[in-house]
Amino acid sequence: MPRPEHIHPALWRGSQLATRASACLPAGHAALAAELPGGGWPLGSLTELLPERHGVGEIRLLRPALAAVPAHRRIVLLSPPYAPHLACWHHWRLDPAQLLWLHPAHDRDALWAAEQVLRNGQCGALLAWHDPVPLPALRRLHLAAQGSDMLFVLMRPPSTAAQASVAPLRVALAPARGGVAVTLLKRRGPPCARTLHIPLDNRLPGLDTLFPHVPLDQPAPAPAHAGRLPHALAQ
Repeated sequence: MPRPEHIHPALWRGSQLATRASACLPAGHAALAAELPGGGWPLGSLTELLPERHGVGEIRLLRPALAAVPAHRRIVLLSPPYAPHLACWHHWRLDPAQLLWLHPAHDRDALWAAEQVLRNGQCGALLAWHDPVPLPALRRLHLAAQGSDMLFVLMRPPSTAAQASVAPLRVALAPARGGVAVTLLKRRGPPCARTLHIPLDNRLPGLDTLFPHVPLDQPAPAPAHAGRLPHALAQ
């Protein structure tokens, strides 16, 4: 009998790690890549990161993927808990000129903005911080992501781990000495029984005490007006 993946690349056995027909961005860490379906962060799909608290290393974990976003495509930060700190982005060889910071005033506007960014198709990555997200809204976002070739990562609190989610990939993060502890809560494949320790770049003196937040100081973000994309995004 032929293997499922030989019948169609979207098929896989529950006992085996799925391989993706669509593209991924690099995980940047061999131990993590070995546990992610396709060996990297998926494009065209909803991925959830559940950090124990803001700034445990979520941006540094995604740095290899963000560095792979083509220079002409924007990296959108939607409702981050802190202002982007450009010194950190420079240090990690990420171009701050790619950043587009959106901070809508209302939850409904944030969900609307996320969907519009995904459907617009001109950006390379969307990192969004939002909770709560109703399950129907999650479905809409995942559907919009599937029609794109973007990296879409939704940051949610660890308390949501017990809630149902349509995200094919859910990853919990906790602080660890020299890096971050990664637990794969959900993936296309068998459960990952071990917690991964991923070392992260922490060479800036006093980085975690000087910037105890997501290393995301730019002028006020572009307003997300309902009914249209911000002008900067619509270019």
